[in-house]
Amino acid sequence: MITFSRFPVAARAALVGFSLAVSVSAADAPPAKQALGLSASPALQPAKPGAAKVNPDGFISRWLLLDPIPGDGRVTETGVRAAAQKEYFPDQFSVVPHDGDKVQVGNTECTWRAIEAKKHNINLYHFAFYQAKPTSNQVFWGVTIVESPEDMPNVRLAVGSNSGSVWWVNGEEKVALYGDIQTFIDDTASRKFTLKKGANVVRFIVVNNGGMVDCCARFLDADGKPITKLTTVLPAK
Repeated sequence: MITFSRFPVAARAALVGFSLAVSVSAADAPPAKQALGLSASPALQPAKPGAAKVNPDGFISRWLLLDPIPGDGRVTETGVRAAAQKEYFPDQFSVVPHDGDKVQVGNTECTWRAIEAKKHNINLYHFAFYQAKPTSNQVFWGVTIVESPEDMPNVRLAVGSNSGSVWWVNGEEKVALYGDIQTFIDDTASRKFTLKKGANVVRFIVVNNGGMVDCCARFLDADGKPITKLTTVLPAK
């Protein structure tokens, strides 16, 4: 089952204090009419293939992101669920792409790009902006592989997003967020499940209407503490 409930206001306030600045604002990106390249972003950088540990607070920072796809900007529950159920490209719920792989979305060819977030959050605004791509009314897809050294029962996937999002682990929907909201650390979390030993495929879709767009995710143990002994793996070409 999936939970869409969000953490209590007091708990979120404490988390915001912990996170300081949760998102890198859109103002951090100077106006540009041509692609500056992802290496120019202060929030993320191209990632090399292979394995790397999650960050010290357990956040998953290495992802394969697909170039943004035009959407209708609806971030209500109905709008986000419609975006998550729409077929944009073949095998979108099962593909594990490689850096540089391309898919056809309507009349547009989109590329999967390996990135690494420099902070806890995945700045999707920067991902689009520094490639001179639209940031408003867009849909973003992300995929990564999380390696666990053992079976881990009673874990939760804790996420935050700006704006709406849906998250899957090993093909099963685990958690979602709706509305024109800001990204808060652990804004909501899934029900408990078992993270299996070995490779676990984590996938998300984020729907943006305008302005900043980003997200963050990590796994929490049965006591609500971040799990830091996980490794992310990005397949080589």
